Amino acid sequence: MKTLNLPSLNEIVLAALDFFTKNKPPRLDLRRFNFPIVVGSGNAYNAGLAIFGSRPAIVASESNFKQTLKNYQGLIKSKQIAQALIISASGEKDSVWETKLAKKYGLKMILLTCNGDSSAAKIAAETIVFRKLPEPYTYNTSTYLGMFLAVSGEKAADIKKFISGLKLVKNLRDYQAYAFILPDEFAALTPMLEIKKHELFGPHLSLRAFTYGEARHAKFVHPWNKELVISLGANKYFGAKNHRLEIKLPSGANIGLVMALSYYLIGLIQEIKPPYFTRDISRFCQIGSRAYGQKKPFPIIVR
Repeated sequence: MKTLNLPSLNEIVLAALDFFTKNKPPRLDLRRFNFPIVVGSGNAYNAGLAIFGSRPAIVASESNFKQTLKNYQGLIKSKQIAQALIISASGEKDSVWETKLAKKYGLKMILLTCNGDSSAAKIAAETIVFRKLPEPYTYNTSTYLGMFLAVSGEKAADIKKFISGLKLVKNLRDYQAYAFILPDEFAALTPMLEIKKHELFGPHLSLRAFTYGEARHAKFVHPWNKELVISLGANKYFGAKNHRLEIKLPSGANIGLVMALSYYLIGLIQEIKPPYFTRDISRFCQIGSRAYGQKKPFPIIVR
């Protein structure tokens, strides 16, 4: 397959921060949602966990949504659970049947999406639309970053200023493996980072992500001088001693900064490694669409 000329993830992060500096996302007050069932597919599931990390909610994925509705049908019938919140950047694919099923159970279906004209939006009781940038397929950076900023109230310009002032190791290219350690309160972001590993590097490179709490559970039994351990905060124990990068977060750092910073660093790694993603994404867009029963390939740039 031909290697495409696509921006790396770090470039998309900076572009998204510039975009949200000029186009501030609307503030999303989670208090309006009273113990909802939140459902999302892929990274949208993790975004749901992140968004509702401090609020009462039941978070489900496309794999267990049907069973979740059955498990809580008593609370749904008694109206103790009255809302279903579906997170889907595209408003297509799994979100369509999820929306129909939630309505069948009598739940008020609220869609968080970047596509107000989507199939799910046409049948949802309410649609909350977030603006985004065109991005390579799977990146989904401005999509979820906009939602996170809407909840946290962080300023995109402040996040970019912090990222632009980072002092990084000069030999980033020399490592064969990378591990991230995040503060415990951002646990929902660690699987989002590992998903980026699958999307950008596949089997070609090791990229791991843990919280501090998870890191204590034998994740670093095997320190290696070819693995750079990147911690957001102090790291006294994990990874080879001279192969750690500690990044001190600013006071009041929240989910938008942590996501943007982590994605930016992964993009820097992508930029200095062979072009695995730009070489293979065209082929995947063809076969991936068939897995959904679609004849037309997924777009390489999602607008």
